[in-house]
Amino acid sequence: MATKKQTIVKSASVEKNIETALEKLAAANTGGDKAVAARSKIAKKLNAESRRLNKRRATQLKRSKAAALKAKAEPGAETRKALREAVSELAATRKALAKVRAAKAINSPELAALKAAQRQANAYGKAIAQADKVLNKPKKKRRKRARKAA
Repeated sequence: MATKKQTIVKSASVEKNIETALEKLAAANTGGDKAVAARSKIAKKLNAESRRLNKRRATQLKRSKAAALKAKAEPGAETRKALREAVSELAATRKALAKVRAAKAINSPELAALKAAQRQANAYGKAIAQADKVLNKPKKKRRKRARKAA
């Protein structure tokens, strides 16, 4: 019965694989850092936009309620026009706010996943650096003790 001959991996091949893996880890670190920075910038912008639109929506709600009360109390063309404008502005703000919320809903989980991957890659990098430091320590030289003359 013929057995398949197994090849033994050379040390150069192993070292090359280790170097490639370290390069890929470094690339993952830098890529992750850039991606987290970009997504964080987008998240900050979306949060500011959301806050601004929420404030605008609150003031427009008050304005539309006041315009509705005024239109009820004093029916006329001007009050109806003011009410229509307030309602249309409120609808536009709600539409913009819905777009921003949808963008935030997409960006937030991606940012969280990127941050988790970044922490993982950084931890691996630190652990490998620490292991390299331990493995590449120079060997301690042993002193020969002088023998006592008898």
